[in-house]
Amino acid sequence: MAQQNNRLTFNTTAARHCNFIMQADIARSAGFSSIELTSGPVRAYLEAGYSQRELKAALDGLQVEGIGALLDIERTGEQGREMMDQAEKLYELATTVGAKGVQLVTGPLDYRAVVEYRRDGRTARYSGLLGSTEEQQIAQTASNLQRLADRAQEAGLIVYLEALSWAPLSTLEQQVRTLERADRDNLKVVIDYWHCYTSGANPDDLAKIDKRHIYGVHVCDSLPFTAGVPDETVLRDVATGRGILDLKAWTQAVKATGYEGWWCSETFCRAQHQSNGYVVAKQLYRQLNSLVNG
Repeated sequence: MAQQNNRLTFNTTAARHCNFIMQADIARSAGFSSIELTSGPVRAYLEAGYSQRELKAALDGLQVEGIGALLDIERTGEQGREMMDQAEKLYELATTVGAKGVQLVTGPLDYRAVVEYRRDGRTARYSGLLGSTEEQQIAQTASNLQRLADRAQEAGLIVYLEALSWAPLSTLEQQVRTLERADRDNLKVVIDYWHCYTSGANPDDLAKIDKRHIYGVHVCDSLPFTAGVPDETVLRDVATGRGILDLKAWTQAVKATGYEGWWCSETFCRAQHQSNGYVVAKQLYRQLNSLVNG
């Protein structure tokens, strides 16, 4: 498949409650040339008895930019060994589906762990690197990323980091420092407008990022956030373009870096999830095309 600059990519959050075969059909019907997948629907499709040949046929005409996600990538000890086992399975699935990259996510995934830790100094939930110094957080995360990137390189894959805005390691500056410390050519980040905004960044900050670090872009929106621990289920429950983010300014900031890779519209809006996926996808395609190519 020929490589294109500024590829408009379908993110499966836009068809969150659909199975894999429907997600691919919706993406293609809306005009997208590539797709970012989540592993659950893909595994469910294969576990239902469909072959790898049928899987690839279902994706005909769609370049798979990435598949996600490996969670809580700062894990150590026995949890770290479990993480590497999960990575192996995800890398294998990425190879099967023809994905170019695999998404890696910092933890803790459950924002309530952060709320409880800040309030009580402890939590019974997985806590990741809560309580560690920033230097410890960066060092441990970079060390794990080196292992994950090295194994991905053997599999011919890129790995791309998404730092959750409520996690201990979350800011753009921290992500860049972590990537530079890990120092792996196949290790990148995905720029997510919502996570950038709720971790304290603005378009001017984003425009300063070295384009070589950026693998993809999640175009998304937010309700107002002022302080505390951001609750994704509340703050992201808004249709893209109807929140408070200046999507044009954020997009122009990314383009100012010289980046020309793939862009996708990610939505956690419940109304969109319960709407007609074909209609939502077409709306997101038109909006994304206007932002990126307009």
